[in-house]
Amino acid sequence: MAHEVDQSFLALPLRALADAALARARALGAVHADFRFERVRSAGWRLRDARPSGSSDSTDLGYAVRVVHGGAWGFASGVDLTMDAAAKVASQAVAMAKLSAKVIASAGSDERVELADEPSHGERTWVSAYETDPFSVPDEEKTALLAEWSGRLLGAEGVAHVDASLMTVHENKFYADTAGTVTTQQRVRVHPQLTAVAVDGTTGEFDSMRTIAPPVGRGWEYLTGTGWDWDAELERIPGLLAEKMRAPSVEAGSYDLVVDPSNLWLTIHESIGHATELDRALGYEAAYAGTSFATFDQLGKLTYGSPVMNVTGDRTAEHGLATIGYDDEGVEAQSWDLVKDGTLVGYQLDRRIAKLTGLGRSNGCAYADSPGHVPVQRMANVSLAPDPGGLSTEDLIGGVERGIYVVGDRSWSIDMQRYNFQFTGQRFFRIENGKLAGQLRDVAYQATTTDFWGSMEKVGGPQTYVLGGAFNCGKAQPGQVAAVSHGCPSALFRGVNILNTTQEAGR
Repeated sequence: MAHEVDQSFLALPLRALADAALARARALGAVHADFRFERVRSAGWRLRDARPSGSSDSTDLGYAVRVVHGGAWGFASGVDLTMDAAAKVASQAVAMAKLSAKVIASAGSDERVELADEPSHGERTWVSAYETDPFSVPDEEKTALLAEWSGRLLGAEGVAHVDASLMTVHENKFYADTAGTVTTQQRVRVHPQLTAVAVDGTTGEFDSMRTIAPPVGRGWEYLTGTGWDWDAELERIPGLLAEKMRAPSVEAGSYDLVVDPSNLWLTIHESIGHATELDRALGYEAAYAGTSFATFDQLGKLTYGSPVMNVTGDRTAEHGLATIGYDDEGVEAQSWDLVKDGTLVGYQLDRRIAKLTGLGRSNGCAYADSPGHVPVQRMANVSLAPDPGGLSTEDLIGGVERGIYVVGDRSWSIDMQRYNFQFTGQRFFRIENGKLAGQLRDVAYQATTTDFWGSMEKVGGPQTYVLGGAFNCGKAQPGQVAAVSHGCPSALFRGVNILNTTQEAGR
């Protein structure tokens, strides 16, 4: 169902504020200026054992002006919705740029901020693909559905507790710049999640099993059967949890792995998504989670993985969490190659980094999570392509004599270069002679990024492809949070090192 931008947002003095701010920035000599007005509503509901345990509902509303003046950035933000206030914010942004230019000069640097060219797109409107705005659904209906789902799990033998949550976001953004691009956008996203807990009354041992349904750029329809079979997932969880409680601990060693998309998305996020952010690879982003082993001098040379590895950055994927029409620099959304046939061939760029490195046009990766924050280079939907004629997950498992099938994400760890890592999961199934042979516990897979992706022998077909992701990717200082999706098929990896997490912890 196609939606229009909310009239309550359009009724705000968006154009008048932008005109006042941009006119002042021009008059003060800015070579570039952009104005961004945002209204971001975020709400969440939490239940414990089918009873409400907390909720939140907040709206972040305001605007920001960013300029390039004297070869330096300037930025300021405000909430006063008058023309004089918007002009004053623009003046503050220019003053900040002048101060920054002096600081840069005193440090002996001659580096100037310049932006890659982007055509003017005129006036554009973009709305994400969803059917029902989650904020149009009464809160009572939301909590009732979460309580009903929780009750199903609590009614199953062996389930002692159930945590349920729902996060929803409705984001409106108006952007205008001195080049003539004016965009008005609206998108929604939802993240439902349930966790069942089992407790052994004799030993006190406990474990949990969480839903593997990903967060998505959809509306309320996602919770009522569009895009995910919730009935089937909830029916499976109690039996899987009971089996997990009885499962033996894994024997550490080398195993072949079949990794489900519900787990592999996070490995993609940490070892490819962050590693191919070019500001990180150049060292401009280092304080928050480090830089990257995939340095700029290796573009077109680095063997990232096996020849079956093809990864794209994509700001256009339907229902993707990082999907937009235009980024926060007025750049139109695109899809492009990051890894082609196993070789590093691209990065994620904003306009400044694209110009600095001579890579041409930005691929639209500038984003700010609120009107009070400056846009920074943020991750697109980074996804591993399936094999068009590829195998099913069952057939991938059928090609393994001794291995493990990994389902669902859990804890993870990766170094400051995005190179050495280990990941756990929700469910691990032993594979013997091409068949699943029960669950295992205490499993983590460990590798370096290039060794792991180099061991990928096969990727599954389109029928195995799922768009996973997260609401809470962190970056920058002050810290910002962005939502991002990662699509992938099931995939077969040979000879991966498996750790026993209990033994590693010294227990």
